[in-house]
Amino acid sequence: MNYQGVVIGLSVFLIIGLFHPIVIKGEYYFSKKIWPLFLVCGAGLVAGSLFIENFMISTLLCVVGFSCFWSIHELFVQEKRVERGWFPQNPKRKSDAKTGAECAKGFIGCHHHARKAHKNNIEADAGK
Repeated sequence: MNYQGVVIGLSVFLIIGLFHPIVIKGEYYFSKKIWPLFLVCGAGLVAGSLFIENFMISTLLCVVGFSCFWSIHELFVQEKRVERGWFPQNPKRKSDAKTGAECAKGFIGCHHHARKAHKNNIEADAGK
């Protein structure tokens, strides 16, 4: 029996699962500005995989490298998730997110303020 495919599949599953919290914590503590780190790591791992003769190790290095590349995209998406209130924002970091006043000026993606407005409308209707 050849278990290489199963080992690679399980490893890819675990690597993807590992990168999810790395992206979340990376954006929380450092913002999306750490994307060059993922680029350099990804390029180094993919390049390094070209010189490894062992098929399994080469494949796994390449998977981690391309997971780094995908994490660049996810950092930018994670920033949007934070803006929408789906994930917490780091209070110690200066915010680039829009404020409530800017949301009132037409930032459609602000679910937090939209929920507030909806709640206020319901309360106003109940008082009539």
